[in-house]
Amino acid sequence: MSLVRRIASVLLVSMLVAAPASAQQVIKIATLAPDGSAWMKELRTAAAEVQAGTQGRVQVKYYPGGVMGSDSVVLRKMRLGQLQGGVLTSSELAAVYPDAPIYSLPFLFSNWTQVEKVRPQIDPILARGFEAKGLHMLGASGVGFAYIMSTKPLRSKADMVGTKLWIPQNDSIAETTFKVAGISPIPLPLGDVFTSLQTGLVDTVANTPSGAVALQWHGKLRYMVNLPLSYVVGYTVVDLKAWQKLSPADQAIVAKAFAAASARTDAGIKRDDASALAAMQKQGLTVLNMDAAESARWREIGARVTHQMEVDKTISPDVLAAVRKAIAGAGK
Repeated sequence: MSLVRRIASVLLVSMLVAAPASAQQVIKIATLAPDGSAWMKELRTAAAEVQAGTQGRVQVKYYPGGVMGSDSVVLRKMRLGQLQGGVLTSSELAAVYPDAPIYSLPFLFSNWTQVEKVRPQIDPILARGFEAKGLHMLGASGVGFAYIMSTKPLRSKADMVGTKLWIPQNDSIAETTFKVAGISPIPLPLGDVFTSLQTGLVDTVANTPSGAVALQWHGKLRYMVNLPLSYVVGYTVVDLKAWQKLSPADQAIVAKAFAAASARTDAGIKRDDASALAAMQKQGLTVLNMDAAESARWREIGARVTHQMEVDKTISPDVLAAVRKAIAGAGK
């Protein structure tokens, strides 16, 4: 064999060996969810299913616990191509897709039955909305109902005056709701809340019981107002360009794995919230009931905020109408 033929043979073998590696797609996903949390366990299960189903052609790598920064930083890194995806809050995603926080409108849902009837109808609408904004929605997972929790008892409007209440950074719905209620909230990134509770920068938060435990806030919180403010949802999204690099067959495998993970998360959230609340009560948390008049005042505030957002078209009237129709069909 001539030298030229030998070189050509070596190059051909090298190309064949390198082909599988070059075809491999790595999807880097960042999240604030702590490693070891229920969310991360399900996400890692999805990653394992993707690895097996695609025979290694697609790998999912996670950056949990906020190591990549806040949700807004993650979105920026996705635009730069440093990350392909994120598990993000609806409030931060509103900057990209304004209808993302529609489930979290104040007092939109009255109970879990409504949530379970509405989401199968509305999730596909939101997925199409994300797609139009350059994001592919791999899943939407309920986090539960958020309640006001504090280091001090809050039973009335007077008790709320002067509270140092945290809201998520860039959460315009929460900010408007509390300002209408006469409270000046303190917007901070989620990762700053634990330290802020310790230092006294904030003394009141709105979160789900399971969220408070997972983020280790529960050690400072002593009271919870028994009035669910909003239903909290997190979205797993990937950059549309990164998604389109996958073959249709691999897209189907990834979509199936993450849809199953989201479904398992949704199925367990009621149980997890109940367990977390019970654990917090054992550690001294007191659940307080507002009187009927104060509860009615908060619900009226929520209705005003939602109406104004509809008028301003901050939230799409068409999507909100679809949500209301679905809720009406679910019953009380």
